[in-house]
Amino acid sequence: MGSCLLSVAEQLFKDIQRTYLQTNQIPDDLLIALRFVFGPCALQALDLVEKRSVTCVTSPSGRKAFQVLGGSGRLYTCYASCHYCPCPAFSFSVLRRNESLMCKHLLAACLSQVMGLCQQEQVSDQQMTHILSGQTEAST
Repeated sequence: MGSCLLSVAEQLFKDIQRTYLQTNQIPDDLLIALRFVFGPCALQALDLVEKRSVTCVTSPSGRKAFQVLGGSGRLYTCYASCHYCPCPAFSFSVLRRNESLMCKHLLAACLSQVMGLCQQEQVSDQQMTHILSGQTEAST
């Protein structure tokens, strides 16, 4: 997907942030735009945000990752800074087929962040190392 579409997505996130922080809801025109830009995973991502399934995990060294509890109960550690999620949908739809900008987990992380609905959790640098290496989740 081209950089033009990424710019559209970034502007959409800004519009959602501005509107949601003022009204506590996303108007229909922005929901339609979200569905147009991100496809069917937009509604699934919003569902994850509504269920408060996204946690922003930070460490004293400044590292940050998002842990998203998927609908199946599996925890995915997403990296918004480098645009990556380890889920099969990201590998297939985003990386292999180039059909989507992001999977529902990564989109949920972005949306929960701009909407101010992301849970926050501080962990030690050692815990963060384990999280980033895929050895554990934040709350263990």
